[in-house]
Amino acid sequence: MTSGNKHNTHLSKVVGYSFPFFLTILFLYLAFKNIDLKQTFEIILNSSIPAILFYVFIFFLSHMARAIRWKYMLKPVKENCSTSHLFGAIMVGYGVSCLIPRLGELYRGLFLGRWEGISRSTVIGTIVIERIIDIALFGIAALISVSLYSGNMYNEIVWLKASLLIGLIFILAATIFLVLLVRFQKKFSSALVRLAEKINKKYADKLKEIFETLVEGLSSIRKTGNVLAILLWSVVILLLYAFHAQVGFYIVGMQSTGKINFELAWIVMTISSFGSIIPTPGALGSYHIISIFVLTKLFGFDYESSAAYAIITHFISYVTFILSTVVIVYFVNRSRQRKGLTKETFLSVFKINPEEK
Repeated sequence: MTSGNKHNTHLSKVVGYSFPFFLTILFLYLAFKNIDLKQTFEIILNSSIPAILFYVFIFFLSHMARAIRWKYMLKPVKENCSTSHLFGAIMVGYGVSCLIPRLGELYRGLFLGRWEGISRSTVIGTIVIERIIDIALFGIAALISVSLYSGNMYNEIVWLKASLLIGLIFILAATIFLVLLVRFQKKFSSALVRLAEKINKKYADKLKEIFETLVEGLSSIRKTGNVLAILLWSVVILLLYAFHAQVGFYIVGMQSTGKINFELAWIVMTISSFGSIIPTPGALGSYHIISIFVLTKLFGFDYESSAAYAIITHFISYVTFILSTVVIVYFVNRSRQRKGLTKETFLSVFKINPEEK
């Protein structure tokens, strides 16, 4: 590799790593540039402690529901996956994503594969399916929000219709691709192996093995008779998320400045979730600007209360994810030590054991 190519590669890595943080700073600036932050933090300092505790409780409950849904998805792979391991892997995944966008999804699969002694490629396959389900559900939830809103939401949020259309196209394309992938597994596998052999024969067999276990994860829903349970738990997750958002209003006392109800919470939850699509660490900045926009422009709340809501709810979630990650990894390692196993770190999970390919 020439020095010029090395320089370009290094530059592209720097740009790639710094871009999410640039977006974060930009969105935070746009979100708070016209807001009286002194008044906002006065509202935060007067937050309701009981509401905060209840908010954290619903927060954990919603992610426990995610763990139970994931358990149904993994049944064809392993019948009795530990719910605590599933919950722990989810929290670790979100905790990592709070620092490095999107990396948490990979870590979630790596940790669970190690903790449960199952193929991590298969686990990651189920995460791919889970994400497609989530995109579809939040798209449906956004359409429900459009129908619930008293005005014309498409006029108020100019990017919403285009985002929903792009999401629909993505879901259809991903679904068709995955169906074909599972249906014609051998043909896809052979084509990939032939291509890999031309590039590097050494890794061709390894690629084939990973591909087969990945497809096993992708076909998990087709194999299980628990499709209805997966869908029902998906609805429970959405309802808990909306209830979670509603409790957040009471933290900063927004019930004294406007009408608070589940319908409002549903709309704020679904529209603010678009912030998670933007690759910022833990939706930092993107969540704030969208939440403030929805609360002020669609429902007429003042900027300072809306900013206080966005800051405190994001801060609680962000800190809870990171602290949960540290605590969960600590206790899992204590358990591993009692069994005579080595500690896990954020690097050791990349080492593949024979049963965890």
